[in-house]
Amino acid sequence: YFAKEDIMNKCVGCGAFLQTTDENKEGYVQNENSIFCKRCFEITHYNKYVKMPFKDYQKKINEIDKNDDLILFVSDFLNLYNIENIHFKSPTMFVMTKADLLPRNISENKLLSQIKGSFIDKLVVSSKNNYNFDELYHKILKYKKSNNVYVVGFTNAGKSTLINKLIKNYGSGNGELTVSNLPSTTLNLVSNRINDDLTIIDTPGILDNGSLMLLLDKDNLKKIMPVKQIRPIIYQIKGRQSLLFDQFMRIDFFNETDVIIYMSNNLKIQRLYKDKFCDLKKYEIKIKRNEVLIVKGLGFIKFKNDSMITLHLLDNVDYLIKH
Repeated sequence: YFAKEDIMNKCVGCGAFLQTTDENKEGYVQNENSIFCKRCFEITHYNKYVKMPFKDYQKKINEIDKNDDLILFVSDFLNLYNIENIHFKSPTMFVMTKADLLPRNISENKLLSQIKGSFIDKLVVSSKNNYNFDELYHKILKYKKSNNVYVVGFTNAGKSTLINKLIKNYGSGNGELTVSNLPSTTLNLVSNRINDDLTIIDTPGILDNGSLMLLLDKDNLKKIMPVKQIRPIIYQIKGRQSLLFDQFMRIDFFNETDVIIYMSNNLKIQRLYKDKFCDLKKYEIKIKRNEVLIVKGLGFIKFKNDSMITLHLLDNVDYLIKH
């Protein structure tokens, strides 16, 4: 057991309360002097995924919104379809992370102009390349209501990496969050005092129901999560044929069209000319010219012509069509 004065200690990685009594519960440590819980230590050093379901994240997000403090809503390029459903009463700034992954043919300004919602400001950054962080920091100081600023976003949006960069660039301490490509790394609110003017608070990643990311183990997550600039791939479809995206998805085409694919370049894509058995869930879809097929957690595909397709997906993975 911890001494009474140690009971409020939290893991510096995920924010869970540290405890030595139950190895199966969050916050477990073998040594009471540890600053990382066992889960965060294994994620950080061994990239091991220890599933720890987070049941109360939405309640925490609602509590944050009552504070009227500045919120940074964080998303990456492949998850922008979620943004229109985001509504906070508190002043909220939209921050698109991972600018280093953005395809060269996509303009940042044009992309931001298409982001709808009641955001007080919008900015594109890259934690990897330290891109636009001085501007981000100045905007935070401009809009903040108190020293507390909350960072909110969907799982794997790059929240913890962004906060680590703010700590490194503008902080005086040595704190660092657990960064992982595994969903729901942050289990609790993690407060990070950057300096006398700013405290950044990390929050649990919002789980995007229907996302492929929630169904995969760490090895398959590496296939679908890009780590370098996305290179759009153009396929010219000539009549009846299929595209197979690893074991995650297949699209059967029935007419001529060109498609542009925006997904991780680690993904293996095969063109098939013969019909093969596929045990994935099947959807018959009509897509209009220049519409985009979005598969949650995987990426999106733009169609040049009106098309009839059959989409095969893993069960519990959602798709949507956007203009």
